[in-house]
Amino acid sequence: MPETFRRADMSIDQQLALRTAATRLRGDFDGIFGAETIDRFLHSSYDQFATHSTIPRFLPLLAERFARQRLKALARVEGHDQDGRPVVLFLCVHNAGRSQMALGFFRHLAGDGALAWSGGSEPGHEINPSAIAAMAERGIDITAEFPKPWTDEIVRAADVVITMGCGDACPVFPGKRYLDWALDDPAGKSVADVRPVRDEIERRIRALLADLGVPATQPQST
Repeated sequence: MPETFRRADMSIDQQLALRTAATRLRGDFDGIFGAETIDRFLHSSYDQFATHSTIPRFLPLLAERFARQRLKALARVEGHDQDGRPVVLFLCVHNAGRSQMALGFFRHLAGDGALAWSGGSEPGHEINPSAIAAMAERGIDITAEFPKPWTDEIVRAADVVITMGCGDACPVFPGKRYLDWALDDPAGKSVADVRPVRDEIERRIRALLADLGVPATQPQST
């Protein structure tokens, strides 16, 4: 294992967890990426969260999940993974409310028909509790998600980029289809105040899926 996993700021448990994560990722991407590339993505993903994480013991898990997403994106960019499914990226400021609700609805309604990721220009520390509660009312659990930044390979792998209030901070890549959704920021709002935002996001997600030719797996709520 490279020396980068033995840094002084990592505990022994974190070092062991990262070594285990690297082994899993090497198995997942065997024949696509070499160990050096996988270790580099895992380590840089760790660094993305190390600066602001309030729960250090979860850092290796977050790093592994984010590295896996980034490697999947890079595989698509480099032509290793061309399954024909559209990829949608939802971007907002903190990746804690709007983009997470959109991601939740998209995955719930698209099923295996499309892929979706999310990110933020200034990722927060946790998912907005009111957004979690509002989505739970629709039977969608977003508690397993976590605020994360976007990276070049993730944006490049997307077919459609949906921006929500990140303004000039949102990345612009030539040839991408961009849609800007003007939605109220749920930050600091009650569940009651978030419900209209949630419902508007669902409406837009259903319209987006129809435009992409991906059948929604669930009927419209009444």
